[in-house]
Amino acid sequence: MHVLDAYGMDTITLAGPLEAKLAAMKAVGFSQVMLSARDVVGHPQGLQAAVAAVRASGLRPTGFQVLRDFEGLSGHLHHYKVDIAKSMLEMCAALDSKVLLACSSTSRHATQDLDAIARDLRKLAMLALPLGIKVAFEGLSWGRTINEFTTAWDVVCRADCPNLGLGLDSYHVFAAKTPLDAIEDLDPNKIFLVQLADFMWQETQTFEERMTTARTFRVFPGEGVHSEQLADLVLRLQRLGYRGDYSFEVFNDDYQQIPLETVAQRARRSALWLNEDVLHRAAPLPAWVYNKSRA
Repeated sequence: MHVLDAYGMDTITLAGPLEAKLAAMKAVGFSQVMLSARDVVGHPQGLQAAVAAVRASGLRPTGFQVLRDFEGLSGHLHHYKVDIAKSMLEMCAALDSKVLLACSSTSRHATQDLDAIARDLRKLAMLALPLGIKVAFEGLSWGRTINEFTTAWDVVCRADCPNLGLGLDSYHVFAAKTPLDAIEDLDPNKIFLVQLADFMWQETQTFEERMTTARTFRVFPGEGVHSEQLADLVLRLQRLGYRGDYSFEVFNDDYQQIPLETVAQRARRSALWLNEDVLHRAAPLPAWVYNKSRA
């Protein structure tokens, strides 16, 4: 096991073609990648070429994103979103990704009834089940009804499906100022995805400000003003029993204008900070040590 095995980057963070993004991640030691649908379908040779590129990279897909505004709709809007979800799930399966990320609705056309939202999420999970895919539901900090992970967890529990769980994003936790004590109420086995990022100021008072910051100026863990809170979040997850992946979802306009290798090195530095300074995980011993002990 490599020290970076529990960490990965999102393709949205890097500029350039998909193959170059995957190569930059692998070159600095990452073994997994969170795949953005835009990077996959935007491949100049099409979907199958993108799938082949991911497989050739040797990187394990952390997950596939993102299904938006699925829950709470009715009539023709609901049927439309079901069709979109089926297409997303087919791509997710083709990429051999075991997790599809779905984020909470921002649509004014969606109901605010939590039981209705739970029914829709249960339907989504049942569509994913035959494909062996888990659905991670994330509360966007500007979501119309669900804008904190606590409410997202509520509807996941109401839906009560084995392959429906929580997607936890540190950006939205800090932007919404959700108390970290609420992490203690979660089931670690139902946390299907943890995405980490920070930002450079303490306050995002309006939904518009949260959205703008999220989409243009996130930074890697350890680079922003919430480093202490982010470390606390990760340590709480550790104590809770979470042993899954940590994916760096960093939308940043500046990072789109500098070399991929430079951005990937920043991500590596962040992963090492989390692994060594926050979680205090020791580097695994080389194979020859184990072989010698068995001799």
